[in-house]
Amino acid sequence: MPEGRHEFHDTPESAPPRRPRLLFPALAGLLIVLLGVAIATQVRTTESGDGLDSARPADLLVLLDNLNRTEAALRQEITALESTLTSLEQNGSEAALDEARARLSALSIQVGTVPATGPGVVLTVTDPVRGVGSDVVLDMIQELRAAGAEAIQIAGAGAAPVRIGVDSWVTGPGGAVVVDDVPLVAPYTVTAIGDGPTLAAALNIPGGVVDTVARTGGTLVIEQSPQVDVSALRQIEARQYSQPGN
Repeated sequence: MPEGRHEFHDTPESAPPRRPRLLFPALAGLLIVLLGVAIATQVRTTESGDGLDSARPADLLVLLDNLNRTEAALRQEITALESTLTSLEQNGSEAALDEARARLSALSIQVGTVPATGPGVVLTVTDPVRGVGSDVVLDMIQELRAAGAEAIQIAGAGAAPVRIGVDSWVTGPGGAVVVDDVPLVAPYTVTAIGDGPTLAAALNIPGGVVDTVARTGGTLVIEQSPQVDVSALRQIEARQYSQPGN
């Protein structure tokens, strides 16, 4: 990773009556806002960590694969949203509105503007020798995302959790990790919603995050649960330059 912080950028019985046309502009507006946030997903690096020029080829391949997966997922979401908007424009049917609401709910969870609950894992990371830095925390988040985590939050000792979004960033060496401008102190607690066995397996692969934390002198304990809660929320910042295209 370059010197500095790391960023990375979810059969009716009878025909229902049509809803008032006023519902479409409001719902379309929400879809456009969330679409704009999703398009803003990116991975930027500045000011701390290892440079990409000195990274191992295997690490670069993993990073490229994660970026490709993110791009593919966003393109699929864009296509789905465009289809939903087209359906609303054509007939504004109750079925289309229901589908749009469902997608809005899924996107809201992805960008972190609503709380979420479901099966998943709770990770507890200890760091007695201050060796777990931003690169390790970023790898942990990326592995959870790649394994299908739908919502993630991270908390330090005695602090409120921070919701991980598409534009979250992590910086700082071991003992001084900062996530989205919030300093965190070990032990860290990471909560992720998804398929518990899959998430746990992704972190436990040989040479994976569990091994990496152990090499830094820390420990990573994974607890699977049929229900975990991700309660931290993010605020959507207003766009400065971009506007939805036609």
